[in-house]
Amino acid sequence: MGRKLHITGIEVTQFTWVLEAIAKDDYYNGFNLVYTPGERQEMSGHILQVRTSAGITGTFIGGSKGDYAQMEMYAEYLVGRNPLERELIHNDLKRALRKLDRTSVGLVDIALWDIAGRLYDAPIWELLGGYRERIPAYASTYHGDENGGLGSPEEFADFAVTCRDMGYRAFKIHGWSHAPIAREVRNVLAVREAVGKEMDLMLDPACEYETFADALRVGRACDEARYFWYEDPFKDSGLSHFAQKRLREMIDTPILMGEHIRSLEPKVDMIVAGATDYVRVNPTLDMGITGAMKVAHAAEGFGLDVEFHAPGPAQRHCLAAVRNANYYELGLVHPKAPESAPPVYTDYSDALDAIDADGSVPVPDGPGLGVEIDWDYVRAHQTGSRILAGR
Repeated sequence: MGRKLHITGIEVTQFTWVLEAIAKDDYYNGFNLVYTPGERQEMSGHILQVRTSAGITGTFIGGSKGDYAQMEMYAEYLVGRNPLERELIHNDLKRALRKLDRTSVGLVDIALWDIAGRLYDAPIWELLGGYRERIPAYASTYHGDENGGLGSPEEFADFAVTCRDMGYRAFKIHGWSHAPIAREVRNVLAVREAVGKEMDLMLDPACEYETFADALRVGRACDEARYFWYEDPFKDSGLSHFAQKRLREMIDTPILMGEHIRSLEPKVDMIVAGATDYVRVNPTLDMGITGAMKVAHAAEGFGLDVEFHAPGPAQRHCLAAVRNANYYELGLVHPKAPESAPPVYTDYSDALDAIDADGSVPVPDGPGLGVEIDWDYVRAHQTGSRILAGR
């Protein structure tokens, strides 16, 4: 009948941290963070704790205010549930939140996997079925700025060379929010010329190009420079299967899509429609480790690779348990600005220097997520705490 335990409470803690030399850009109402000397940006973060009758607490760091507002809709449902019945919880919440984006479910699911690992005294990657213990990483940049950090194709090229010389085997560009397309093209070509033939290069415009024609112009530059992938190019917002299929037919560079559609079935539909070459997934956004692994195995069934979006312990565990994935996204990084993640772990980092000499990152090997939270830091920067359900 399995182990008998149940969830007793759901709590969320809010905290703040400061990024030095970072500010919101002047475009899109400040949706992007860019290097800005002399400025400082106060950031807000969350820690989810799922408590159980076994005295084991699962945690997850991350999520937005919107995620936790959504979680309040079903937090009472979780109390009394067996935290090991992740598949049941996944399917119940998938149906219950069918009119919403379900991103909050990922936070809960990762915490449930953390509980399972702590209960069985094993890292999550081992419970998933281990494939490797170190993962090649790519340096994923902040957006381009106009302030002397990543402010020109030459500065992007210099930073790519720095990353290559550190051991990175791959480098991904996030360009400028409203740059002329001619500068984006120059950037694509300049970085390739600087790093030589061997380094894998990726481009992620983050859906900022205005037109299909702009996306096509830059895509043809990616062809010339032999880029590894071209991701979310223009303002279809990464949603139009038709547009992405047409772009795939007109360029040679592999397309990476899927960051902005949620969960298993829409991503499979995207594959079947011929809209992507690589499949994007994120355990935080795609209903957790449970949901992300469904996508990874579905992609494997089509003979495609899955690429995990964003850094984090959950991403490392998933990558350690799948064959059909190439790189870990380490970022956001910059030659002059700090890493973007909050400094809340005692034994884990996604800073630029977190790789080994071979350009890889380790997978945590402690129980569950295998990371420890610096609660002294969190309490010193705490701005609130509330119980969503239970005790």
